[in-house]
Amino acid sequence: MYLRTQMIIELINQINDALWGYAIIAALVGCGLWFTWRTRFVQFRMVGEMFRLLFESSGRPDGHERHISSFQAFAVSLASRVGTGNLAGVATAIAVGGPGAVLWMWVMALLGSATAFVESTLGQLFKRHHRDSFIGGPAYYIQQGLHSRWMAILFAVLITVSFGMANNSVQANTICGAMQGAFGWNPEVVGVVLVIITLIIIFGGIQRIARVSSVLVPIMAVGYFVLAVVIVIMNIDLVPHVFRVIIDSAFGLEQAVGGTVGAAIMNGVKRGLFSNEAGEGSAPNAAATAAVSHPVKQGLIQALGVFTDTLVVCSCTAFIILISGIYDNPELNGIMLTQTALQHEVGAWGSVFVAIAILLFAYSSIIGNYYYGEANVRFMTKHPAAIPIFRILSGGVMVLFGALVSLDTVWSIIDLCMALLTACNLIAIILLGKYVFRLLDDYRNQKQQGIESPTFHRSQLPELQDELDCWE
Repeated sequence: MYLRTQMIIELINQINDALWGYAIIAALVGCGLWFTWRTRFVQFRMVGEMFRLLFESSGRPDGHERHISSFQAFAVSLASRVGTGNLAGVATAIAVGGPGAVLWMWVMALLGSATAFVESTLGQLFKRHHRDSFIGGPAYYIQQGLHSRWMAILFAVLITVSFGMANNSVQANTICGAMQGAFGWNPEVVGVVLVIITLIIIFGGIQRIARVSSVLVPIMAVGYFVLAVVIVIMNIDLVPHVFRVIIDSAFGLEQAVGGTVGAAIMNGVKRGLFSNEAGEGSAPNAAATAAVSHPVKQGLIQALGVFTDTLVVCSCTAFIILISGIYDNPELNGIMLTQTALQHEVGAWGSVFVAIAILLFAYSSIIGNYYYGEANVRFMTKHPAAIPIFRILSGGVMVLFGALVSLDTVWSIIDLCMALLTACNLIAIILLGKYVFRLLDDYRNQKQQGIESPTFHRSQLPELQDELDCWE
């Protein structure tokens, strides 16, 4: 049994190497460049509008639905983004690909924010009415925009397995590892406690998930950022050295000869995607739940989420690790590297702080990831037993599974899921991007006319009127 499992894992790793070696990286970079150009650098030119929109009221006059606000939808997506990828994923990228991987994570964030804008705007455009909120995502815009039921089902299956199953196992695995390293707690006990708490939250539906996320996300992000800033200030003289190490590792001659530039690019892109999820098709599921007057509004807010995740939170972890100088220790990887680096800078309590941060970061990801799965289970079937069964599988079985298996096994599964999921979504948003470009032009024109809060009606896209459930 053990040998058979090892063979399966080895096969998965070989497929991952083939997909991530060229195809997925080229597709992500290519889409990022294309969408940046076609949107006229929307992620840079409209940053001010992103911040303004984040706190704009999103109430609607019909009063029939308990709407999710723009900020709550942003918090749900950020809850999924800001997790182990920011602490353990960054550490893994640096340990395997060297400090240069950090630069490629930044590059992917800058380009990926344009991709995130496109996919989240599409999520809003093709959203549908649901019992207690709106619902949508790539499966919905693939079916309604591309009229491809089989491709929509394929995406729905992939994201349900990737986020509702494998991704939640990654989060649980990292929480248990951090708690064991900091407090010596038994992973099995921690896993059982996680299962109980998670089931309580997710059985409350998207409304409870949104409320919990909107509280947890700001607290954990601000707290971690403040700690990182303090560490940087304490070691301000090392900051130029850190930037030099990152750039040299990304482009240096020695690294090119040794072949580590390729490793830096691959790991930077792969872990960057796992962290900010731009192009993966996950955030549109959260973006679709928000009540806004124009699809572009939530697209801009979700683009801001990529910046927040990678350029802020991931950079905090990278600077903590690189300032410590222990990033090249072969015995340290994943969350243990982050804990040791922080302990090196602030003392023994650093390990405890990371454990608590991981608990908040990863737990918020578990409940955010669960919702992505739920939205797509609802797309695939209307059977009344489907959601309760999925809640038990996602919040119960897979969380406990992640607490008990090895780190390598979990990462191998999630890397494969990420590759397949991303390929499916990128094909869809490339084909449907023309609608986003028109919506963005309309939004900019209304702003230029002095309209403070642009609005959209489905009659503005006559060829899609019959496919748009909302936007009356």
